[in-house]
Amino acid sequence: MSRKSMDHLGSLQKAVMDTVWEQGEATVQQVLDRLGRHKPLAYTTILSAMQKLEKAGWLKHREEGRTYVYQPTRSREEEGKNSLRKFVDRVFGGDALLLFQHLLEDQDLSTEDLAALKKMIDQRRKEMTHG
Repeated sequence: MSRKSMDHLGSLQKAVMDTVWEQGEATVQQVLDRLGRHKPLAYTTILSAMQKLEKAGWLKHREEGRTYVYQPTRSREEEGKNSLRKFVDRVFGGDALLLFQHLLEDQDLSTEDLAALKKMIDQRRKEMTHG
């Protein structure tokens, strides 16, 4: 079964994943404490979301006594790369250069942004020639 992308997760599930990624691992209570600051949520609501995320392959758990400690099955960076790859395939037919062309034409990039992009490109080129 292939796991759905972040785009298919609900807002609560995304918030749970963000919390677990930020903390590295978390119990239901820790997620509730974090997310409950912004709006009232029930323990069972968070538990249900985390169980669904585990069933869908986003989280795994280990037991510490009677408590489940959940960990992400993938890092945020891995998921970001995977989501971006799917986006480029879907929207730009797999052509990453077309994506960059649109970014450069449509965005108000500052001189600092352009310098940072150039630095990243130069670093990547260096890695490719020496690696």
